[in-house]
Amino acid sequence: MKSKSASNVVQGDLFSAFGAVTNPAREVLSMPDAKVTFYRSFFDLRKSDEIFQILLNEINWRQDRMKIYGREIDLPRKTAWYGDRDKSYTFSGIHLNPEPWIPTLLEVKERIEEVAEVQFNSVLLNLYRHGNDGISWHTDAEPELGENPVIGSVSFGEARRFMFRHRQEQDLKAEVELTHGSFLLMAGETQHFWQHQIPKTSRKVEPRINLTFRVIID
Repeated sequence: MKSKSASNVVQGDLFSAFGAVTNPAREVLSMPDAKVTFYRSFFDLRKSDEIFQILLNEINWRQDRMKIYGREIDLPRKTAWYGDRDKSYTFSGIHLNPEPWIPTLLEVKERIEEVAEVQFNSVLLNLYRHGNDGISWHTDAEPELGENPVIGSVSFGEARRFMFRHRQEQDLKAEVELTHGSFLLMAGETQHFWQHQIPKTSRKVEPRINLTFRVIID
């Protein structure tokens, strides 16, 4: 598989009043052992700009720290965890208790649920402030996400590379650019077989906000 994954594209429809495409163009990434669908322009430009500014200013962003080889360092991005009551989440040794939903997050959640056909109960937000912010290879496979987690990833702001590599056959790779207002849906056995990352970059980039909606299993 080439680094730029081939995909099957289905054309979308007109924009709705909410600022989301009523039948958005769908790209199915050609990845074995995975079910990944990409909607490049899920929200229109005006709505994407509006959501980005609201999230940037209203989310309770936090600077978490993690341990690497016995050293404690800042996470290379800011994060926040919002969701239903008692839907806590732990990753990289960081335990997060949910902040209550705000209206903008609920609007985005309800819109992507129509396409994902899943009712999400929580969301991890990441603020990538510049090119030195990123996230290394990982899977979203924590126990509280269940056996085959569905991850709904929505991006606003600067476009960034999103890279995949197969866990057993690491010559199998795929890549997609997460654009302003895009929606990436990962389902099926994707988290069992594929890792993903947002690499750091030396080029000058503007801030980006990513929302990864999840289902925390009781």
